[in-house]
Amino acid sequence: MMENNEIVIEAKNVCINYRIMKNVTVRHNLFQKHTRGEVFEAVKDVSFAVEKGGILGIIGKNGSGKSTLLRAIAGVFSPNSGSIDLKGHTVSLMALGVGFKDNLTGRDNISLSGMLLGFTERQIQDKMQEIIDFAEIGEFIDRPVRTYSSGMHSKLAFAITAMLETDIMLVDEVLSVGDERFKKKSMNKMKELINDKYRTVIIVSHNIETLKSFCNRVMWLHDGVIKEIGEPAKVLDQYVRFMNG
Repeated sequence: MMENNEIVIEAKNVCINYRIMKNVTVRHNLFQKHTRGEVFEAVKDVSFAVEKGGILGIIGKNGSGKSTLLRAIAGVFSPNSGSIDLKGHTVSLMALGVGFKDNLTGRDNISLSGMLLGFTERQIQDKMQEIIDFAEIGEFIDRPVRTYSSGMHSKLAFAITAMLETDIMLVDEVLSVGDERFKKKSMNKMKELINDKYRTVIIVSHNIETLKSFCNRVMWLHDGVIKEIGEPAKVLDQYVRFMNG
């Protein structure tokens, strides 16, 4: 079915490595040659495509490369090898701890985030109050982000991504933040965004029910490789059996 639809995200043979630096003493740093450290392969030769309007869920145990892959798709960093092609579409990443400058206020971070997403200053200002109202962080909007709790940080991140709508939305485990009322509001807004048949979404989550209810495909990453990709119920059932085994 996918071959009849427009491909919006295409990843080919993506590999992402981290270099783990060894702990060394000051004396070692001063008088010895530097060791380059051990290379950890976080994502290994991953290839997949997502069609326009598709909703791909990504699941896997901690350390399987899910968030690393999502950040590479968002352009936070580049793969060591392989390619990620977004076909010219705009992309936003909704994730805790990504994209904010701690010493800037929430209001200033809205402007910065909007500009990084490719919006004009006028477009951002037109959406500013809507973002502030949705985030519900009160007077903290004019305080430095470093003073925010993790919940406030997540609320603002969600509000920015939800109100400044891009062609591609990448969501990393932020639907479970805030109090129950905010969770419900966020879930309703997410459903509204996802129901736009022109928007393409990738959701990283450990929540089986979230992935079953939102996604039309699920990819199971295990130790950096794709273990299974396909129909959500089938892939998620295999994942649960594997994790419980």
